[in-house]
Amino acid sequence: MTVLQDCRSREKLVVVGAGMAATRFVEELTKRTPDRYDILVIGDEPRLAYNRVLLSSVLSGELSVDEIELKPAQWWRVAGVEVLSGRKVIKINAAARRLILDNGESVDYSKVVLATGSRAARLPIEGADLPGVHVFRDVQDVEALTRLGEDTRALVIGGGLLGLEAAYGLARRGVDVTLAHVMDRLMERQLDAAGADILRRLVEEKGVRVLLNASATRINGSGQVENVEFADGQTIPVDAVIFAVGIQPNADLARQAGLDAGRGVKVDDGLETSVVGVFAIGECAEHRGVCYGLVEPAYEQGRILAMRLAGEDATYGGSVVSTNLKVSGVRVFSAGDYLGEGDARRIVCKDPRMGIYRKLVVRDDRLMGAILVGDTNGAADLLDLIRSGANISSQRDELMFGPPMQEAA
Repeated sequence: MTVLQDCRSREKLVVVGAGMAATRFVEELTKRTPDRYDILVIGDEPRLAYNRVLLSSVLSGELSVDEIELKPAQWWRVAGVEVLSGRKVIKINAAARRLILDNGESVDYSKVVLATGSRAARLPIEGADLPGVHVFRDVQDVEALTRLGEDTRALVIGGGLLGLEAAYGLARRGVDVTLAHVMDRLMERQLDAAGADILRRLVEEKGVRVLLNASATRINGSGQVENVEFADGQTIPVDAVIFAVGIQPNADLARQAGLDAGRGVKVDDGLETSVVGVFAIGECAEHRGVCYGLVEPAYEQGRILAMRLAGEDATYGGSVVSTNLKVSGVRVFSAGDYLGEGDARRIVCKDPRMGIYRKLVVRDDRLMGAILVGDTNGAADLLDLIRSGANISSQRDELMFGPPMQEAA
């Protein structure tokens, strides 16, 4: 009886979205205040939250879908959190503090956290809706791609993280893969030209052909993808096309409810939207004009919001963007001002034969940015130094361990 009374006295907190940001937020909140909220998590996918970063490993066959699940069903039960999978919130009635679901049911709330994530973008070109055109975003997409046979000729459009992961996963399955990127280098948002060149060569060694400065203009086929045309006149025969050209925040639900939204749902430093009691975190959130679209900022936002809703004093001032992943089987780390223009000092160690590139950007004896390709040892320490702004004059040489060939620009 006591437990039931406690449950009735709790605030009703509903999390819309059941992905990585939502899971981290719930984990942080229940750890800090296990008895304050009656929590319901609503997700439109028919499964528990999983690690999207590892989808390429599922595509390649290295891991199963079950192995990338973030928390088992028992964890949610022990935490006292109800999870409603395979249901979509279609309307927010902010005045009544009520959510309407796609099956017609309604859920009342005291507070609601939007963690609706994002969706894969497609190029607005002719043929983009032909059978054989895919995206690479969730488990359902991966299941479709795993049905491609070894005799398939696949073209991945997009040379960012998602495109590289999709290409690598398909190549591991024996698919004939070409990756086309409109820019002059891979991962241009995380790497400089020298680092990207080493990454390109390492990716090609793993069986992926890379085309740079390649702008797809049309997908042709009679009832099925047959070839792709490019702006330079080149035509590539293919059986499948995978778009990996970015993401779009899922902010339509918030817009329909009258919340302020730009590219994403606008939030303040408390991660609250323009409507009291409605919060947003992760890829759907826009903070100070920025939609991060990355895991670490989403986790940071989840932690800060959990602290606030637990009654702690915390504010979100933005995130230092960093990437520390295995991209197409290659270790890559990037953080902060990795270009280092102006009066910054750029210290570079590289060994193209070994596939190793290390770059530090220093200004006024403080680490402003870094890139590591091939060897990411010490990445966590570098990120801490970038975030803290600590003086590194006494440890600069130590930070730059690696191949002996060194040059300063």
